[in-house]
Amino acid sequence: MIRIKAGVPRRPRPRPRARRPLRRALALGLPTMWGAIAITYKLTCPLAQQTGLGARIVTSAVFFAVGTGLIVQVRRSLLRELRQIRQIAGAAQNALLRPLPPRLDGLNIAAAQLSAERGAVVGGDLYEVIATEHGVRVVMGDVRGHGIAAIGTVAAVLGSFREAAHDEPDLEGVLRRLDRALARHLRERARAEHPASGAPDPDSPVAEEFVTVLLLEIGADGELRALNCGHPWPYRLSGTGAGPLARADPLPPLGPFPLPAVLPFVCCGQLLPGEALFLHTDGAEDARDARGRFFPLADVLAEVVAQQPLPVPQSVLGSVFTALLHHTGGTPTDDVAILVVRNDRKSKCTNPGARGPARQATTPPHPTNYPQRNGV
Repeated sequence: MIRIKAGVPRRPRPRPRARRPLRRALALGLPTMWGAIAITYKLTCPLAQQTGLGARIVTSAVFFAVGTGLIVQVRRSLLRELRQIRQIAGAAQNALLRPLPPRLDGLNIAAAQLSAERGAVVGGDLYEVIATEHGVRVVMGDVRGHGIAAIGTVAAVLGSFREAAHDEPDLEGVLRRLDRALARHLRERARAEHPASGAPDPDSPVAEEFVTVLLLEIGADGELRALNCGHPWPYRLSGTGAGPLARADPLPPLGPFPLPAVLPFVCCGQLLPGEALFLHTDGAEDARDARGRFFPLADVLAEVVAQQPLPVPQSVLGSVFTALLHHTGGTPTDDVAILVVRNDRKSKCTNPGARGPARQATTPPHPTNYPQRNGV
């Protein structure tokens, strides 16, 4: 039911559909008109009936003009449709991997993704930053594969995180929600790809699907907690240099193995004012040049920090992407996502110089001890 506010006159709604028949008529009418001109000239013009050199030149010029007009008209129609398709695709991709705010709860944020699929904005990498009552929560993930084929899995994981980040009081609950959402998505894909069996085929690519996920929680005092499922650890950028945030062994990626009964989160100390976190997917470290050499991400970050003791997220992002594209010759073979978060809050730490090393809350079982997830 449509409700109309009292006292407000109804405004006539635009009728964009009325223009569609006109556009279709023009798209068909103009080529028809060009063709009719050519046929009329050939049948009725006395010059077209002559066989002399001058008459042939004039006839060729007429048909050349008609052909050029047809080509221009078809090209304009195709370009108009291509622009419309790109606008729709861009809006859909931005809704999936929406742009992050430049500032959030005292944090300065910059993020970007480079898709290996030509013409695609979103690939197999995902990231999100959400301010909640439990702290600022960050997710960075990487779906197996790249390009447009991985967008469905990215949508399932991101959609679950955007709800669970507000609902769950701890990171363990958020990660379990992501795991259940991924399992549902893979089951639905398996049914769609194998409707007769009703279950995932062990030889199906769906059975080998996995997602690496890094969950971070930044408290009001800058305290960092993390849950890592097979994802590269981020770098901490400070005036003293760039180094890994933690060195604890991560859990296996989501998908092939069920989560353990106890999830070992990692305490990573505090993110002090002025310090930044550099989160990335493995496409940044695994990018190779023409000689097969890996991209020296740690060296590039150290050089950036040496030039900027107080790292600016937007500047760090631009410097790393410039170096990465130069290293790969402008054609990376895998999706690359980068997220930089700097703490611009005022210091609330009673002893800012005392930042202990990252410690693990509990010891995780070895990945090989995890039972295989049935049907995934």
